[in-house]
Amino acid sequence: MAAVSEIMAGDVLAVAPETSLLDAARRMHERRVGAVVVLDGERLVGILTERDVLRAVATDRVEGPVSESMTHSPDTIDADEQAGHAAALMIHGGFRHLPVVDGETVVGMISIRDLVRLSVDDEAPRGA
Repeated sequence: MAAVSEIMAGDVLAVAPETSLLDAARRMHERRVGAVVVLDGERLVGILTERDVLRAVATDRVEGPVSESMTHSPDTIDADEQAGHAAALMIHGGFRHLPVVDGETVVGMISIRDLVRLSVDDEAPRGA
């Protein structure tokens, strides 16, 4: 199986904790992404996902900052780990997006969709 660095999205959308939830949701919509990393300077402090935005809408908390709706201290995976390890983390953790790090630096994002695409590509007949 491939390394996470081979299949991750490298152009990660990042916002600050004080960014409004509405602004973050607009940026996610514009970029067509399901999650953003939340950085305090260069330090990863959270992840905001579609689920978090939906939960905020359902509980009338859309006026606040990202820090009130994000998942704090999210799980991460190293870029050199295998994709299977990322899949296991996501399945057991019940989430669909996983920040990819090199040391303490966020270098990408891997999603369940990336892993499914890899699996489908592995199963597709060659030359078809």
